[in-house]
Amino acid sequence: MNFHLKGNKATRFGFGEGVVALAKNNPDIVVLGGDITNSVGLGDFVKRFPDRFFSLGIAEQNAIGVAAGLAHSGKIPFFSTYAVFSAHRDNDQIRVSVCYNNLPVKIGGAHAGISVGADGATHQALEDIAVMRVLPNMTVLSPCDATQTKLATIASVEQVSGPVYIRYGREPVANFTPESLSFEVGKAQVFRAGKDITLFATGSMVWESLQAAKILAEKNIDAEVINIHTIKPIDRETIISSLQKTKGAVVAEEHQIIGGLGAAVAEVTSQNFPVPMAFVGIQDRFGESGSPGELMKKYGLTAENIFEKAISVIKRKKEL
Repeated sequence: MNFHLKGNKATRFGFGEGVVALAKNNPDIVVLGGDITNSVGLGDFVKRFPDRFFSLGIAEQNAIGVAAGLAHSGKIPFFSTYAVFSAHRDNDQIRVSVCYNNLPVKIGGAHAGISVGADGATHQALEDIAVMRVLPNMTVLSPCDATQTKLATIASVEQVSGPVYIRYGREPVANFTPESLSFEVGKAQVFRAGKDITLFATGSMVWESLQAAKILAEKNIDAEVINIHTIKPIDRETIISSLQKTKGAVVAEEHQIIGGLGAAVAEVTSQNFPVPMAFVGIQDRFGESGSPGELMKKYGLTAENIFEKAISVIKRKKEL
């Protein structure tokens, strides 16, 4: 596929656009707010559908209980707050009230990743993928840009009958996919075909992986780039098929390397087609305050880091 950068746009706006698009055609769509509605991208929904918005204040755990009750009553509730709250503070309520009952509650994990910036360690959700993917019945989506976040949000209702967690960020990131690109829950997308190494990525790291592939091409290394926008259920078939061809992989995510996408890919790989692998992500530590660009560079989440890991994997392949 050939992608053209359309500019930078925060994925939180794609989430909000997706909820509005759903609400236009489905009167059962309702939104619960946690006192930061504009910040998480839902301000336009409130303006358009004020009678379908319920502000619960800073009471995230209560919000999940209310969402579960609304779902039991036939509604399709969306609740979004910062991912450190929606994935962590609410975990008990999500597990018992939502997942155990397999309810159609759609949860937005906003401001995820290290690039939330100056808010610092307490507000940088770096473990939310690991926490949410372990829950039975939960679907976990991590779209790559604002356009795809809109499509993922729509798909969370149209393609999934149960609970869904949608991970997205605050800061503007590369917006490069066309809205005409189909989005199928559970189906990874091969954004660049290659034969020498596979770069699996999710969220903002997909664009970085595409840039890394360009650097590798300058070294005559043909990298395959796969966008894994659905962490759970993960696309085992596409992962195995690619690795049977390239026989080596780098996994990149704006998340802890423990328990996230890398772990999910390694689970598939170890059981089906073991190959040399390397991981680009947060190295088992908390974040800190700083500008998004500074933090991404300091924590090793750039195209150059992916390139370096790819070179190391290729060297390991040659030693086998």
